[in-house]
Amino acid sequence: MKRRLVAVGIVSMSTALALGVPAVAGPAPRVDIPVKHPVATGTGGAVVSDTVQSTAAGLEVLREGGTAADAAVAVAATLGVTDPYVAGIGGGGYFVYYDARTHKVSTIDGRETTPLQADQNLFIDPATGKPLTFPTAVTSGLSVGVPGTLMTWEQALRRWGTLSLAAVLEPAERVAQQGFPVDATFRELTRENAGRFAQFSSTSKLFLPNGQLPEVGSIMRNPDLARTYQEIGRKGVADFYGGALGGDVVHTVHNLPLAEGATITPRPGLMQLADLAIYHAPYQRPTHVNYRGLDVYGMAPSSSGGSTGGEALNILDNFDLAAETPVQALHHYLEATRLAFADRNRYVGDAHYVSVPLQQMLSKEYGRDRACLIDPTHALTSPVAPGDPYSSGSGCTPTQPTNARQPVEGTNTNHFVVSDKWGNVVSYTNTIEELGGSGIVVPNRGFLLNNELTDFDFTPLQPGVPDPNLPAPGKRPRSSMSPTIVLKGGAPFLAVGSPGGASIITTVVQILVNRIALGMSLPDAIAAPRASQRNSATSQAEPAFIAEPTAAGLQALGQSFAVTDTSPLDPTIKIAPTIGVASGLEFLGHGEVLAAGEPVRRGGSAAAVVQPVS
Repeated sequence: MKRRLVAVGIVSMSTALALGVPAVAGPAPRVDIPVKHPVATGTGGAVVSDTVQSTAAGLEVLREGGTAADAAVAVAATLGVTDPYVAGIGGGGYFVYYDARTHKVSTIDGRETTPLQADQNLFIDPATGKPLTFPTAVTSGLSVGVPGTLMTWEQALRRWGTLSLAAVLEPAERVAQQGFPVDATFRELTRENAGRFAQFSSTSKLFLPNGQLPEVGSIMRNPDLARTYQEIGRKGVADFYGGALGGDVVHTVHNLPLAEGATITPRPGLMQLADLAIYHAPYQRPTHVNYRGLDVYGMAPSSSGGSTGGEALNILDNFDLAAETPVQALHHYLEATRLAFADRNRYVGDAHYVSVPLQQMLSKEYGRDRACLIDPTHALTSPVAPGDPYSSGSGCTPTQPTNARQPVEGTNTNHFVVSDKWGNVVSYTNTIEELGGSGIVVPNRGFLLNNELTDFDFTPLQPGVPDPNLPAPGKRPRSSMSPTIVLKGGAPFLAVGSPGGASIITTVVQILVNRIALGMSLPDAIAAPRASQRNSATSQAEPAFIAEPTAAGLQALGQSFAVTDTSPLDPTIKIAPTIGVASGLEFLGHGEVLAAGEPVRRGGSAAAVVQPVS
């Protein structure tokens, strides 16, 4: 691929860094932060991602004639540089693709897998027979699953790409080598992780140079990652899945690079080079439901996103939300996700290991069975018991509270969307799980390793009841990632998704309800205050949601809300009390696309199109 953006003439330092190209030499140690635009409209293709640099990388590939799949890999690789605490080649994710030639939606399951030497007792302390604490499990080699990101890229390019892996990695290599300006969000995310990062020599060297937080406006470079990308471009993904790069990953998991004076003694992991050599990221059929005449496609297990979000939409399809008051519409939304999560926790896991009643859970009959449990005058008492999808259409069966524990899931991921001039569409969510993953950078390689295996339930959620999400050799932990594509009359209408752990599902459902049922514009549907009910006594909510007049009406119906404002790894650290960081595309007809992201959450999104229109 020609490096078209290199030959752009004289540009400002901030613009050059945003585009990942050389700028005019200058002595200034600080640069301006590139401005993000959360909304754009135009033709020729579109990108919405978390950073200006990653969106620019996607546009570069689209302008060079690449497909949406080519551009998506370029975006993801660049996010591994500029958004490294939530994604990168040390993690995994789910890729949803609409093929304009076949008019079909397909998916790739790039979820991490459990090493073959692990078993159901992966997170049980052999000395006590009790589960490890969540923070202890996260910051360890035990939490590191076999990464799937690179294999996902390989699969996407093989089926839908036109460019080589080496070519689409070039923009990310340039940004990693030349650097990007640190903004307030990057500095804050580093601060929240500084205590963990300082425990590992390789991590502190990269993200805490000289033991200090990076200053806003300083330049963050990652030459190790640039060299790693170059090596992958030359050798292919086999370098990771059984080759020298994979050997470095395995060595790191077993020989944790503790810093001098480290105050923790993390447990090494079980991954072997053979685990990497046998890893695969399969193509699989998407989930599918019809909501208000639109076809909604999402991820099947190992993700619970498509099944749980689809069930919630089927429940909501029994109500005319547009004709209801805002309070009643939101009440129905909260109750639908409450019921869907009860089924998710009981039935959904890696379908290669457990029997998931996916067809039954996504049937319209089962949606009606669950919808009839909703009382318009009062909220259900959580945790409610799961239903019986095997008896779909049996009518309304009263549900009872259950004593099942609620699962724990990390909350930090990224999501982006891409389209091209031919009408192909990508909705891609990828992650290393917790903010900063396991906290362990592979020495001299420039990327963090995931802690995805902590998405497993450490012990059964309810004694005596089968748990579909316990560890097992080679198993994928259940995820909530929900990359979604919506078709209208067989053609793309929407592509959406979000990070946020289990709240991903509710965020995507709320955006779809806002846009499809309530008639909001896509930017307004994304920006609207959020609440997330996941079969808990209290719904997680943003302060802006609680401050709205509808909150009082919902509370009168028995809904209760709380703001989640502390990190699960360190309760002394306050984080922004927001839910998700969504991005979306809406297809307006005649090749025109509306690209929309977050105006504020986690620093906002960068939306752009190849050919803007006023």
